[in-house]
Amino acid sequence: MIDKTDYTKKPLTIAEQVVRLKQRGLVFDDENEASAYLFNISYYRLRAYTYPFQENGEDSKHNFTRKDIHFKDIIDLYCFDRRLRSLIFNAIEKIEVAVRTKIIQVYAESTGDSHWYDDESLYRFGYDELMDHIDADINRSNEDFIKHYKSKYNNPPMPPSWMALEVISFATLSRLFQSLKLDSRKEYITEQFGLKKVAILENWLHAISNLRNCCAHHSRTWNRRFMVSVTLPYNTHYPFMDRTTIGQIRTNKLFAVLSCIAYILDIISPGSDFKKNIKELREFGIKLKQSQLF
Repeated sequence: MIDKTDYTKKPLTIAEQVVRLKQRGLVFDDENEASAYLFNISYYRLRAYTYPFQENGEDSKHNFTRKDIHFKDIIDLYCFDRRLRSLIFNAIEKIEVAVRTKIIQVYAESTGDSHWYDDESLYRFGYDELMDHIDADINRSNEDFIKHYKSKYNNPPMPPSWMALEVISFATLSRLFQSLKLDSRKEYITEQFGLKKVAILENWLHAISNLRNCCAHHSRTWNRRFMVSVTLPYNTHYPFMDRTTIGQIRTNKLFAVLSCIAYILDIISPGSDFKKNIKELREFGIKLKQSQLF
């Protein structure tokens, strides 16, 4: 068992934050400008971008390991990541909408049941917990169509699938797809995203929903190790990656999940400019790299 202690750190003024960073070795070209940044982007949020350049041991003083890192470099890195998050978030929106639509349509048609998602016989595990998540997401919703259903209908108490599943989170949607029994419907939906194994799509949806949450909460995506590692398939309906390339990819890093996003977008949105925008942003990243910041 880890011994715990009291938290005794005091809040720092903006001026004290600048002093603290200077003491640790960060270079400031304009302290007034830096103070303005720190009043708009918190010291703690920027810590995610200074972290790779500091000593971070348990007993360290968090000093910068290089003497040529400027505060402006950290802001440039932060802005790069912010633009990256924006591109990713917009791309994931298209995937999320497509996944919702296909799941709702395929199961509503096959069952002839407006409320099929509430049928426990369709699931292989996690039914009760899933229903709790769906119920919480619906009750949290302020959509007019949810309010209309609740004001007009008593039974069933939950809205039909085309309403209910439109307001659940992507994480809940991913959990729903994973919980459903393996059958021809899941296989058909998987094929619509260019994949041959249901388990691959289940994994991709989990990883993409995890990345979406990072973007939605403005968390760092650059240089991050994600909790959900991506399974990269060797056999897909459309060109993806060769075995040699797959063997070189770190599956818990951003490139892996971006590759999955790009693959799906090529199928559901052939005119998407996602890859073009990522390449353009990469040029900015190369400039940062040339400054030896990466």
